[in-house]
Amino acid sequence: QAETLRRELSARGTHLTRADQQVLFSRKADVALPIASITKLMTALVVLDGKQPLDEVITIEAADRWKGKGAFSRLAIGAKLTRGDLMCLALMSSENRAAHVLGRAYPGGEAAFVKTMNLKARQLGMTRTAFADSSGLSSRNVASANDLSKLVIASSKSTTIREYSTCKSHTVRVGRQMLEYHNTNSLVSNPNWALTVQKTGYISEAG
Repeated sequence: QAETLRRELSARGTHLTRADQQVLFSRKADVALPIASITKLMTALVVLDGKQPLDEVITIEAADRWKGKGAFSRLAIGAKLTRGDLMCLALMSSENRAAHVLGRAYPGGEAAFVKTMNLKARQLGMTRTAFADSSGLSSRNVASANDLSKLVIASSKSTTIREYSTCKSHTVRVGRQMLEYHNTNSLVSNPNWALTVQKTGYISEAG
C-alpha cells in the first residue's frame, strides 16, 4: 500500500500527514513552487482574521475586470454580492474575480491585503511562502509542500472555511439572474470521502 502511494505521488513537492500531524511521506517538501488557487485558503483566512462582516454587500467594479488567464467570470460588473457569497464562490468554485474583489475590498486595498497574507504566512511558520495576489493566478504565489500543510491545518480550524470549501453547489443572484456554481472538487460528492476542507488549483506554472 505504501509503495502504491509512492507511485501515485507527483515528483513535485509532497507532504502527507496523519490527523495527529505526523509526517507519513515527503519528497522535496521544502521546495517552493507556484500554488495556484490553493492561495484562496489564505485569502479566506485573512478576510476572517480581519473580522470583515460576511453579510456586507460588495459591488463588482470596473477595476475588478482584467484580461488574460483566469479573466473570465460570470460575476458581471455592477453585480452586488455579500462578502460571504464571494468567499464561498472563491473557495468552492475557485472564482477568480470573487477572490480578487475580496482583496480589493480590504482596508487599504489589494496591496494591504497581499501584505497581510504574507504576514499571516509568517505567523503560521510558512517560511518558504510568498503571495503576490489574492486569487492565485500569479505564478509568484509560491509555497513549499511543508508550508501548505500548515495552511491547510490552519484553514481546517475555521468553521466557515470548512463549510464553504466543501459545499457541493452555491447559487447567487447577479442582476435578474440566479447563477448556480458547483464545486471544482468532485470528491465532495463522494460519500466515501469525509472531507474537512479542500481546495483545487491550477495554472500551467504550478503543474
